[in-house]
Amino acid sequence: MWTQRLHNVVMPPAPDEHQALRERLIAEALARTPGDGLHDTALPGLRLIRASAPALPVPALYEPGVVLVLQGRKQARVGDQVVHYDALHCLVVPVTTLPRGQVVEASAAKPYLCLRLSCETQALAELLADVDAPAADTAAAGLQVAPVTAPLLDAALRLLRLLDEPEALKALAPLVQREILYRVLTGPLGPRLRALARTDSTARRLNRVIEHLTRRFAEPLSIDELAGLAHMSPSTLHLRFKQLTALSPLQFQKALRLQQARRLMLADGLDAASAAHRVGYESASQFSREYRRSFGAPPRADVAQRRGPG
Repeated sequence: MWTQRLHNVVMPPAPDEHQALRERLIAEALARTPGDGLHDTALPGLRLIRASAPALPVPALYEPGVVLVLQGRKQARVGDQVVHYDALHCLVVPVTTLPRGQVVEASAAKPYLCLRLSCETQALAELLADVDAPAADTAAAGLQVAPVTAPLLDAALRLLRLLDEPEALKALAPLVQREILYRVLTGPLGPRLRALARTDSTARRLNRVIEHLTRRFAEPLSIDELAGLAHMSPSTLHLRFKQLTALSPLQFQKALRLQQARRLMLADGLDAASAAHRVGYESASQFSREYRRSFGAPPRADVAQRRGPG
């Protein structure tokens, strides 16, 4: 009876803090994304993405960091792994990953909106080293999804609003960026990601290979050189690399080349032959075949479709 009486006099619940913060974030993101696509900001590493309709799966490049969905829903596939992330779950990318991404919930009235905050894996490792939390037995592979909390949303909102204060952005943004990463890494994913902080871990050694490929993807690939970077035999490197990325080192390099060529054609206006040469292809016909296999259309047709009319 006593419990029941207490229940009857409980005050009405407070407004949903998550929803209130999310609505403010949506308003900020809409004001900074006049149209669909990827939008850079004054803060390097911070980008906003908007989409007004669902889309077919497309190869993508996810840099280390955090993707915070504000509205809508997206999924990403890495090998056999499929992760879904929405306004209740943020995506954590521990190392450069090449998934097939797909916006699955979006409309003109309620477009898909997300905030992408990139961070060097080394910075993630240093922050993890400062966090007093246990480590898991194995490193996290692929993409990871974490619950969204009110402190995380609050930090993201403050970061967006700093874009209106150029004089404060340089001094304060790094602190808020670190807070955002801290909020994620002290959650359920912290122990699984903590292997990145161990200098002798398999995850750190594989990440050295990934970073090498990311910087020098246009150069000829030497498996022995990559194995030396990882302090592994070539066969062990192939096995462990594929476990982490769902691709072999050679497939990873090819995907990086195609992604960069696409960016050069879309952003810089290069023709297919020039873009192919820039990223390391010697054969334009081979480039065209592999591009079509990856993106579903020849380079010229794909770029024309992405740019739209006019």
